[in-house]
Amino acid sequence: MNNLKEKGAKAIFGMAALLSVAAVLMICAFIFANGIPAIHEIGWIHFLLGTTWMPSAGLYGIFPMIAGTIAVTAGALLVSVPIGLLCAIYLVYYCPDHAQPVMKTIIDLMAGIPSVVYGFFGLVVLVPLIRTWTGTNGMSVFCASILLGIMILPTIITISESALRTVPPACYEGALALGATKERAIFFTVVPAAKSGIFCAIVLGLGRAVGETMAVMMVAGNQAVIPGTPFDGARTLTSNIAMEMGYATDLHRQALIATAVVLFAMILIMNAIMAVVKRRISS
Repeated sequence: MNNLKEKGAKAIFGMAALLSVAAVLMICAFIFANGIPAIHEIGWIHFLLGTTWMPSAGLYGIFPMIAGTIAVTAGALLVSVPIGLLCAIYLVYYCPDHAQPVMKTIIDLMAGIPSVVYGFFGLVVLVPLIRTWTGTNGMSVFCASILLGIMILPTIITISESALRTVPPACYEGALALGATKERAIFFTVVPAAKSGIFCAIVLGLGRAVGETMAVMMVAGNQAVIPGTPFDGARTLTSNIAMEMGYATDLHRQALIATAVVLFAMILIMNAIMAVVKRRISS
């Protein structure tokens, strides 16, 4: 009887795994089947390196959106990685025991807030502040980077904290016994020992940042131009798809699906680079 139950459970789990794989393969097949022909029709160079996105005139250059995606993502990582790592260190080595449940509840709550709520916060709070401080429009790469950095903080904090807690206490205590201050023991002994887990936190945060749509669309300015400064408006690949897919037809619609192909390829390239870096860090 137990053997039969085990076989049944194994079959159910196997079917669930196959269903997940099949869903991913179907999505990839749909995107590539509809996107690649559009890129061929438009021209690879004109599509990837073109600087003008004007579907009404038959111009489908997505390089401004690629630049906007990279700029916003890089800015978000610059905001979130230092803050997230320092928060994780605080939770592990400085936060009082009675305050840890409260802190973790707040972090979990941040992770559960819908992106449109973050976008609304950015629109009514961050944009006016940046507009007042800089004298610019406010909707910019800078604003989107700050907002996106806040959104990916829970991911980086949670995984970095777990990585720090996996470091054997003997490493930290040994550094203190040799005369290191608490800060030196943390930053020169514990953090290097947990670098692989911290790097995983950064990779997951990067994936969340690249794929975010609604919040960025609400505060980035949605200008299909290459941003010259952090205070210029920009449009990301995901925002471009979300804004125009509702009314796009024919080649315009196929070009938007082709944009998803480029986004998919960017994520694969980023993951491959991160995997190489992680192997070098681990070795």
